[in-house]
Amino acid sequence: MKVAVIQFKASISKENNLQKIISYISKAATNHATICAFPEFMMFYTNSKQTPKQLADLSETINGKFITEIANAAKQNHIQVIGSFYEKSRKKNRVYDTAFIINEYGKVISTYRKVHLYDALGFRESDKMVSGSKITKPVSTSIGKIGMMICYDLRFPEMARSLAIAGSEILVAPSAWVKGNMKEDHWITINKTRAIENGCYVVAPDHVGNIYCGRSLVIDPYGKILLDMKKKQGISYVTIDLDKVKQTRKTLPLLKNRKPTVYSL
Repeated sequence: MKVAVIQFKASISKENNLQKIISYISKAATNHATICAFPEFMMFYTNSKQTPKQLADLSETINGKFITEIANAAKQNHIQVIGSFYEKSRKKNRVYDTAFIINEYGKVISTYRKVHLYDALGFRESDKMVSGSKITKPVSTSIGKIGMMICYDLRFPEMARSLAIAGSEILVAPSAWVKGNMKEDHWITINKTRAIENGCYVVAPDHVGNIYCGRSLVIDPYGKILLDMKKKQGISYVTIDLDKVKQTRKTLPLLKNRKPTVYSL
């Protein structure tokens, strides 16, 4: 199955980004992709000067214009779409960082609210966001069973492992990986490790520009880098082969060989 990975620099304009997103969806479908995956913060870039209230005022519900227009584009182009948006929450001046999967009929079939907020290395996402309270179960798509993560979640192996045990064949992690000392090394190592230790594909579309490093990746179940988009904006394509997941998990049966009864101290 053909996957389109989109790497772009979002502006502060939600409408301008939306039109760019819809254009990418159309292009991916024209090139016969089955699914297209976008980075975190595709809705718009929020800088440090933007207040929590300003961000909350610009956020939307899952039934708002932003997701509705993306869903319409998915239906019109008969393609599945994965991405993220700022979702309204009940907590005053706080939003969820929410990932979604839309099927080729324009229906939202899965959502996941980011659990691990990036309160590290001088950043505090919790100043503007509220964390989700649970991992979303993997969902079946035409390219395989997908488990959803978002960016900083990748640093927590328990989450990826839980999704793999629940049946994920592909982990998709829309990301906006902040630049910094050794950060690109961390990014590549962590994505490869999550793939290797779980015998699955990892698809990690990353935000490029603003304060983010790009380097959108697709890693196969044995840890091979199938795609590294470096610093370029645009769209790239990778073929996913689920037989490779089955083969890897058979020859390197890490999930099967686990001893969970002895791990607790």
